[in-house]
Amino acid sequence: MDPEMVRRIEKRAYALWEAEGQPNGRHEEHWRQAAREIETEAVAGAAATRSPPRTVNRGRKNPDSRPTPRRKKRTSS
Repeated sequence: MDPEMVRRIEKRAYALWEAEGQPNGRHEEHWRQAAREIETEAVAGAAATRSPPRTVNRGRKNPDSRPTPRRKKRTSS
């Protein structure tokens, strides 16, 4: 596991332990909860940084309409 991730989980688990009044024997539960929270934040952060797909409106009045297909150039023989 990434050392930075471990450090973040440790800090979160410690905060959970303190918030619950520093109970004995619940360190594994606090670690698992902290790991879940950090993972959820990482997934949400990754989703937030993705940009929505770009659409190009090339002068059409209805952006949902399909463009007219281009015709092939005629060649003289």
